[in-house]
Amino acid sequence: MFSIKKISAVMCAGALALSLGACSSSSSKETAGSNSAKKEASTGYPTKAISVVAPSGAGGGWDLTARSFTKVLSETKLVNQPLTVENKPGGGGAVFMAEYATQQAENNEMLFVNSPPIIINNLKKEGNSPYGYKNTTPLAQLTKDYGAIVVKTDSKFKDLKSLLDVVKKDPTKLTFAGGSAPGSMDHLISILPAYKYGVDPTKIKYVSYDGGGEAITALLGGNADVIGTDASSVKEFLKAGKVRVLAITSTDRLTGDFKDVPTAKEQGVDAEFTIWRGIFGPEKMSKEAKTYWEKTIDKLVQTPEWKQEVQTQGWELEYKNSTDFKKFLEDQNKQVEQLLTALGMQK
Repeated sequence: MFSIKKISAVMCAGALALSLGACSSSSSKETAGSNSAKKEASTGYPTKAISVVAPSGAGGGWDLTARSFTKVLSETKLVNQPLTVENKPGGGGAVFMAEYATQQAENNEMLFVNSPPIIINNLKKEGNSPYGYKNTTPLAQLTKDYGAIVVKTDSKFKDLKSLLDVVKKDPTKLTFAGGSAPGSMDHLISILPAYKYGVDPTKIKYVSYDGGGEAITALLGGNADVIGTDASSVKEFLKAGKVRVLAITSTDRLTGDFKDVPTAKEQGVDAEFTIWRGIFGPEKMSKEAKTYWEKTIDKLVQTPEWKQEVQTQGWELEYKNSTDFKKFLEDQNKQVEQLLTALGMQK
């Protein structure tokens, strides 16, 4: 028979073995769980080609921004995967936005470029889009540009006021055009000076095209008298002597190729409009992809290659990271809503 001491020793040994076994099992599970979490947290994004969409035809501000963005990312080797640009025109960006919000909400490999139309299209009454910046992941603001009131070089109009005097007398006499739908950015740029000059903006004849490139073609072809567009998209046409820019909607006169172009404000018309351009991802973008692009874009905007590209395109560098950009969009959303309400174009 075992003594009480022997029985006690056996029981203690068994308990110790069970305890060690449990600790070992728990440790194994924790290690496995830790490895699994690490594997889940880092998939090596990006592992596929990245598509950057310009929701317009070729030649406009979105297209140029998308191509500059992908070009410099590739040149600086900040992104090792292939980068392509896709043009998806329609409805001043509204057609692509509907597809992106409903069919690409988790597509980490598709980014897109946009500007104030992502807000305007969502707030305006005509051709209203149910989708806006809240259906995306704002990644960064890259640049700012300004609106331009443009005519052909051989136009009889030499300054903004001579144009506005004709429009004030008969708002339907001239055809204004732009690369976005009625109530969208180019339309607002086109009519803003006239509105500030006391003209009823609803009476102005405005024709929309898919992208700034098509609007410029219409102007040069005689199918429009005036276009409202972003200054950077007419830079090459100005240098080539094909167009005359009557006014820029900046606070102060620009430098470089636009140094001789007066602002609307200089000409006594208080019409200011800033066009920002930024990069967006899908609404349900993974945390890993969002972090990757935040870090990558932050590096991009500090490179001399990007600074040179911005200067070459006639833009102004104005970088906002994801957090600041989102806050800015919230503020601009309120501003645009007020402007559309004043013009009777709000939904």
